[in-house]
Amino acid sequence: MIGSSEIIMIFGVIILWIPIIVLAFLSIKYLINRSKTHVCEGKSALDTAKERYAKGEITKEEFEEIKNTLISK
Repeated sequence: MIGSSEIIMIFGVIILWIPIIVLAFLSIKYLINRSKTHVCEGKSALDTAKERYAKGEITKEEFEEIKNTLISK
């Protein structure tokens, strides 16, 4: 038969483990969402080439060559 001290001990263990499990779950969820966001925010190579052309870092011929190379892949 279970006494009151055993019941208190069981609830104590449950109360101890619930925050640990919740913290682990939220940490994993945060890391997964962070990695998805990081991938989505990345620019394509063509976007980078467009920006470089707009800034005058590359000529029109270089831009067209980059664009043709990227599109052909």
